[in-house]
Amino acid sequence: MSKHSETSNSMEKKLSKTPKCQFCGSGLKHTLVDLGMSPLCESFLSSEQLNQMEAFYPLHVRVCENCFLAQLEAYVSPEHIFTEYAYFSSYADTWLKQCKEYTEQVVARFHLNENSQVIELASNDGYLLQYFVEKNIPVLGVEPAANIAKVAIAKGVPTLNEFFGQECAHKLVQQGKQADLIAANNVLAHVPDLNDFVAGIKILLKPQGVATGEIQHLVKLMASNQFDTIYHEHFCYHTFTTLEKIFAAHGLTLFDVEELPTHGGSLRIYARHADDLSKPISDRAIEIRDREKLAGFTSIERYTNFDEQVRETKRKLLDFLIKAKRERKTVVGYGAPGKGNTLLNYCGIRTDFLDYTVDRNPYKHGKFLPGTHIPIYEPSKIQETKPDYVLILPWNFKDEIIEQMSVIREWGGQFVVPIPEIQIYS
Repeated sequence: MSKHSETSNSMEKKLSKTPKCQFCGSGLKHTLVDLGMSPLCESFLSSEQLNQMEAFYPLHVRVCENCFLAQLEAYVSPEHIFTEYAYFSSYADTWLKQCKEYTEQVVARFHLNENSQVIELASNDGYLLQYFVEKNIPVLGVEPAANIAKVAIAKGVPTLNEFFGQECAHKLVQQGKQADLIAANNVLAHVPDLNDFVAGIKILLKPQGVATGEIQHLVKLMASNQFDTIYHEHFCYHTFTTLEKIFAAHGLTLFDVEELPTHGGSLRIYARHADDLSKPISDRAIEIRDREKLAGFTSIERYTNFDEQVRETKRKLLDFLIKAKRERKTVVGYGAPGKGNTLLNYCGIRTDFLDYTVDRNPYKHGKFLPGTHIPIYEPSKIQETKPDYVLILPWNFKDEIIEQMSVIREWGGQFVVPIPEIQIYS
């Protein structure tokens, strides 16, 4: 057999190989949604890169018929995505307000003080831990992106620049840093090795400690058509039922849960060691588990009709943009979030529909969106050009943005929100 034939055969085997569930190892045969090919959503381009080759990867979410974990294959390593990252949590005022409220709540509920240890996994720029520092509670952030970890350290938030897992947890325990409280906000979706990450939480948590996590709720994602929150940085999408299984497999029990409006609908879970009976399972946890079962989320059929729903949303957004352009209206974007890049690439929206977008994060100014090559400016550009429509890409902050940009009313400008259904706000 020729070398060429051997290569072809090995490629065919690789392509035909059924992907495996990253939690339970079952074969993944069912599609939740297929968004085609897309670049990494935070891979913003400089003007010099516009004529260079760009890498596109499949955005095909499958769901496991055994544990119902919805997931993307890890086409790109976390090191490639997160070693330098363009998302800084502190640029969202609504999010900071929620973090301050969370701090007050957990400090009171779990009696945290200057003798406690709080550790946040994927601590970003210190957006959350700064509020514990203000209360003189010892903190440590674990953040893989070096550029963001530096910002946190400059704020006075001690930060370890590393990826978290069992190895990192063992190292911290050896240094005497076990946690009374572990926070892991919007990170579980970013973890390609769920078992290693949750096992690390088990190791790092003191016997009576509590781990909390904020996780986008797959139930809300599907109900509100939030397909644009699917991107390569998000390897997994969770229901409470699936989260219970994952944590239980590593000796942790989810004893409470809150439902939050963040990111279109999130869960804040509370975990403890399985043998820590001082924290009984709450009525809220039992109720949400029962509700998910009643809504069909323990049956594979519930997941497989989402794909067509997403295609219809694409058609409606394109109908609006085509009509606006034929009427010679100007349309620009607000924000350059990951979700916006998924939406624009899936719908094929480039500068033929969207003149430019703006963002409060100076890191993105002068750059271009991946795939679509739409330029990014600072928000003042909108006042200069006075567009007819402003398409809000981070729709989860729409109220905050409409208030910040109320100046567009002076020239009759209108806001457009694409998800869950296209809506126009004057």
